Amino acid sequence: MLLMVLGLGIVTSYAQTTTPKIGYADVDYIYNQLPEAKQIDADLKSLQAQLKNQIDGKYQEFQKKLADYQANINTMLEPVRVNTERELQQLQQNIEKLQQDAQTTLQNKSVQLMDPVHKKMGQAIEDTAKENGFTFVLNQQIQGLDVILYADEKMDISDLVLKKMGVTPKPVTPAPATPQPK
Repeated sequence: MLLMVLGLGIVTSYAQTTTPKIGYADVDYIYNQLPEAKQIDADLKSLQAQLKNQIDGKYQEFQKKLADYQANINTMLEPVRVNTERELQQLQQNIEKLQQDAQTTLQNKSVQLMDPVHKKMGQAIEDTAKENGFTFVLNQQIQGLDVILYADEKMDISDLVLKKMGVTPKPVTPAPATPQPK
């Protein structure tokens, strides 16, 4: 009997020490509160606008040459028509390549700017979890989809992470409620 009580006590104490403490963080919320977030977003929007202007300029050049070609096709000599068609085809290919290059440039710049922020957030989440005894920390959403369908707000470490990063969390104003039909 004594052996059974001791065994039960050991199992109970082991179960209590191995119970995982699970928290969650809203990485988007944390990112949007960081001072560097606005600058990163502004840099990416600026680069996107520059790339769009380059593409638009090439597209306008293409449109102008196409309109000229269409207006004069009936009066063009055969070699001139063939050469113009080749030029138009080349311009169109250049525009497509420019669009692909622009997308790659934008993605690379985003990675370049976001990588240090992701590392900083990851380290702050890890440090916060360790300091507060969390075994696991989950992301609240992934690509806009809820991962956590219900959680006690006391387990949200987002504000603790922000404080760890030296940022004072700003209160989030809730969206106005939409009236329900009667």
